[in-house]
Amino acid sequence: MERITDINLLKEKARQFRREILEMITEAGSGHPGGSLSSIDIITTLYLYKMRHRPEMPHWPERDRFILSKGHACPAVYVVLANCGYFPREELKDFRRLGARLQGHVYTGVPGVEHSTGSLGHGLSVANGMALGARIRGVAFNVYCLLGDGEIQEGSVWEAAMTAGHHKLERVCAILDYNKVQENGPVNEIKNEEPLLEKWRDFGWHTIEIDGHDFKEIMEALDEFDRVKDRPTFIKANTVKGKGVSFMEGQAKWHGKAPSREQLEEALKELGF
Repeated sequence: MERITDINLLKEKARQFRREILEMITEAGSGHPGGSLSSIDIITTLYLYKMRHRPEMPHWPERDRFILSKGHACPAVYVVLANCGYFPREELKDFRRLGARLQGHVYTGVPGVEHSTGSLGHGLSVANGMALGARIRGVAFNVYCLLGDGEIQEGSVWEAAMTAGHHKLERVCAILDYNKVQENGPVNEIKNEEPLLEKWRDFGWHTIEIDGHDFKEIMEALDEFDRVKDRPTFIKANTVKGKGVSFMEGQAKWHGKAPSREQLEEALKELGF
């Protein structure tokens, strides 16, 4: 796809995507708006600015791969994939309906989805495997893995972090959607994860910290990843759960709760629709 480098255009795209995320979750009466809204700016930048991919050729061998390890944030990915042309946008209204393709966690039955995720803690291992396989075959593509901050409390993530560091997987970029709120409350009250950057560096990673809603910082971090050699890159993206909707921001209850029609109307007004 042709890259979008205009920050204002990326912001507008993300604003439109927020609307579609909220509409599809409301229509379904089920879904995860909090983590979808916290991660949409990152996913927008990946697909519209950074990644090499061809919607008309979902299995193009040289494409970059994106793994949504926090698979419940699938509304954000579905909206971006639909707007890129992987499948008709009309399908968004069928989210979570029985028999529809767009189910509550990403899976490979959806064009553009690289791996079925949702059982947390597995995505980074999959990303490592893809990168190792590409190295063996002599194919050059990047693998981006979006992690949740509650998710990285699982030991499997740290095993994968050790593996990527050991094998110097410079084509792997792990991005942490650090919205600081998981299903049952504040992340660091449930299991403190800090100091995060120091831990990932100790596992052999290049580390970057950004504001995950600042498009300039997201773009610069992804560009920096391209320049790093002989080690994987970890981006700690500070975000806000439910970003853009005041009554959702920072609230654990919006981890897996759909807005009512009235709440949807209020949210869209805040977003300028």
